[in-house]
Amino acid sequence: MAINGIETVLYGVDDVELCTRYFEDFGLPLLEKSASHAHFRLDEGSNVILRSVRDPAIPTSRLAGTGVHETVWGVDGEASLESLARDLGRDRELRRDSDGTVHCLTDDGLAIGLRVFRKIPVLSAPDPINSPGKCNRLNQHRKWRLKARPQVIQHVVFQVPDFEASWRFYRDRLNFRLSDVQRTFGIFGRADGARDHHNIYFLNANLPFPGMDGKPRFDHVNYGVEDIDEIMVGANYMERKGWPKSTWGLGRHRIASSLFYYLPCPTGGQAEYGADSDMLDDSWIPRTWHPMFGFFTFVHTMQPFMVETSPWDVSYVEGYAPPLKPGSG
Repeated sequence: MAINGIETVLYGVDDVELCTRYFEDFGLPLLEKSASHAHFRLDEGSNVILRSVRDPAIPTSRLAGTGVHETVWGVDGEASLESLARDLGRDRELRRDSDGTVHCLTDDGLAIGLRVFRKIPVLSAPDPINSPGKCNRLNQHRKWRLKARPQVIQHVVFQVPDFEASWRFYRDRLNFRLSDVQRTFGIFGRADGARDHHNIYFLNANLPFPGMDGKPRFDHVNYGVEDIDEIMVGANYMERKGWPKSTWGLGRHRIASSLFYYLPCPTGGQAEYGADSDMLDDSWIPRTWHPMFGFFTFVHTMQPFMVETSPWDVSYVEGYAPPLKPGSG
């Protein structure tokens, strides 16, 4: 294993002060802020950094517009970092910081970094769930929260013109694992040292949806919270603070099984509260999905393109086989 998750997302934004206030209300723990930048640090040790999109610290890349202009991937140690850097240095320019961080462009022209990341284990204690005939919580009410407080960065999503080519770079050069394929829509990939269903999703930028024009653009970051209650407490808090409402509201994807709540974000793109996603290891068998069947199990506010029932269409990706059951080999 080498890459263990997202160490830093570096946003290039139009208004640092506005975006800082947004993420403070969103619940990210603020480490420091100034007129030129803001730095948030989550419990796992990952970082969210805001700078003006015109700041020289924002790397030059093919990304259009504002949003996450560099994703710094966490690496489990110096040996792994050097191995990845040697391979990438064969065919692209690398830049190194004084702390050893390596920066470069991927084949699709987006900026990434690699940095040793001593990820901090996080603790969570979701409330037990009662259901008809099943008592897991007796004489105990559920937690009362004032606002959300994300603990981890689970994934980042980019709109790209050739999602298969973008995925191949991550597979072949960064050793990412294929999680699932949403046919014609995009590809979900997991870092080899992570258990999240996916750490990156490449979304087809040529889909006929608003805001998609065939150019590489930032789409969203998923910030992980404990459960459905924390998602909705966070969403209500953001609404009370006057931020724009979610278009879809609360939902659950069928791919990854995850709860979602996407909020418009002044950084560009969206900020997502996420919870209860599938977790994977290398025994997982990737699947290929009808795009709308995989998209959601339920959503609070269905859009016109969601109304028609989708076919139950999912199968294993060709070339992968389910793991053998014990004693069957």
